[in-house]
Amino acid sequence: MIIRAAVLYEPHHPLVIEDLELDAPGPNEVQVRMVATGVCQTDLHPIEGHLRWPLPAVLGHEGAGVVETVGSGVNSLLPGDHVVLIVSPSCGECIYCESGRPYLCSVGAKSAFNGTLISGVKRLHKNEEYINHFFCQSSFAEHAIVDERNAIKVRSDAPLDSVCLLGCGTMTGVGGVVNTAKVEPGSSVAVFGCGGVGQSAILGAVLVGASTIIGIDIHDLKLASALNLGATDIINATDTDPVDAVREISGGGVDYAFEAIGSTKVMEQAWSVIKAGGKAVILGAAAPDEFLRIDPYELLAGKVLMGSSCGSVVPKRDIPRFVDLYMRGRLPLDKLVGRHYSLEQINDAFSELKRGKSNRSVISFSS
Repeated sequence: MIIRAAVLYEPHHPLVIEDLELDAPGPNEVQVRMVATGVCQTDLHPIEGHLRWPLPAVLGHEGAGVVETVGSGVNSLLPGDHVVLIVSPSCGECIYCESGRPYLCSVGAKSAFNGTLISGVKRLHKNEEYINHFFCQSSFAEHAIVDERNAIKVRSDAPLDSVCLLGCGTMTGVGGVVNTAKVEPGSSVAVFGCGGVGQSAILGAVLVGASTIIGIDIHDLKLASALNLGATDIINATDTDPVDAVREISGGGVDYAFEAIGSTKVMEQAWSVIKAGGKAVILGAAAPDEFLRIDPYELLAGKVLMGSSCGSVVPKRDIPRFVDLYMRGRLPLDKLVGRHYSLEQINDAFSELKRGKSNRSVISFSS
């Protein structure tokens, strides 16, 4: 079929809206009509050349839509099912998948970064030229072909232009709090970086009943959003030393600190503000040639430094659960969304994202 899609041909250039050919779904694949997709910082990385990606490619990895057709062997989805497309493809057969940790699947990661679907094939092309996929999804398009394991069925009454954020950023932030760190009720939390992932971590901290939730950022608008989402305190890191400020607010240190920027300097700050027995959880992705410096003596105080991949989320278990919490008003995803754009306005959405002064944006497709 012929679809409209946003194609990245070269870094530092605008996305091009044009017609592409989309092949029919193969074995274990489904075709999804896109309803909405989030505009995430991860999409911006290949545009700005910070993430090397096989080009040309259709980006987008926080999609949500309706299943239209299914390929052979598909047994978990039917046409008409509402689905959230997730950023973490998994094979279902490796040691990580079999042990209940699909977010660590090395097969899925390899396929994702090769620009293919998890089967190793590409379903997008323009004339004779194949177009690469993005994280086995490519949701900046009217339709997408994905492996059925990448499409998580959700209740049909949930608005897809809100729950689409669970495909990556919100899954990472909420999951990092709930699954990775296992934040306990009544504990103290500091969140460094109040963008999409950090704001989602604040939602997660509110959800589990943390008593002190400190948001740290350099943008006043994002800090205002952090308060609106449930942060008890905010710190503008351009005005004051965030380590000293967190220690003062928390009475010496917090139980949990989350880094949601991808800065090694900020990761070290997150480590510095946790008290004995506390956990510093890294949600952001630093550049591959950077390294952390921490005092190993502090490990003897029971301090823990840990990473989190996609919020340690088991998609078929957690995504429907998060959607249910949203529908009950306990996970207010709507508060994360700043603006809706059409596909034709996608470059405007990225311009707004680069300015770093707004909440999450969502691309909404015509029904």
